[in-house]
Amino acid sequence: MSKLSGESTVAGAKVQWEAINWPEAMTPSRCPIHFTNELEVAASPETIWSLLVDPKAWPGFYPGVEHVQLSHGNESLRLGTRLETNLAGQDVLASVEEFEPVTRIAWYGGPKASEDSKAYHAWIITPTPNGCHLWTEETMRGPLWIELAKKAPDVFWLTHEKLLANLAKVAIKRGGFN
Repeated sequence: MSKLSGESTVAGAKVQWEAINWPEAMTPSRCPIHFTNELEVAASPETIWSLLVDPKAWPGFYPGVEHVQLSHGNESLRLGTRLETNLAGQDVLASVEEFEPVTRIAWYGGPKASEDSKAYHAWIITPTPNGCHLWTEETMRGPLWIELAKKAPDVFWLTHEKLLANLAKVAIKRGGFN
């Protein structure tokens, strides 16, 4: 796994950025599909986090998600949680690989229909003076994802733009920035 650190400025505040802890096979340089999306949100990191780890909340903001089933009766995501959901029109199995409460979460998995197709989706939440900065980054490999990208090259990036906008709206309604 790789890990890099650096400093950046978000909304005038100095913040520490850490790169995603990519599994070796899912590093951006080894995947044909890689994209990032980010958004400033007028909601607290705690509000964003509460939505990301609550599988019952996902259908309210995650495009195309109708259900999320967690393993072993878990009611929220945590390190090692296995989940089953529907993403990009596919039934997907994944597990939580990174979990730092209110800061970062990532899951790794793939569609049931194509064991050779995998994705790693990470989130970094950074507090800002007016709420938080959301950074999401994903890598994908395998025939199913490549075929979907051939049909619509920006489909995954656009879906994540919508995901961030929806998540921001739900977070602001839920309580915004306190």
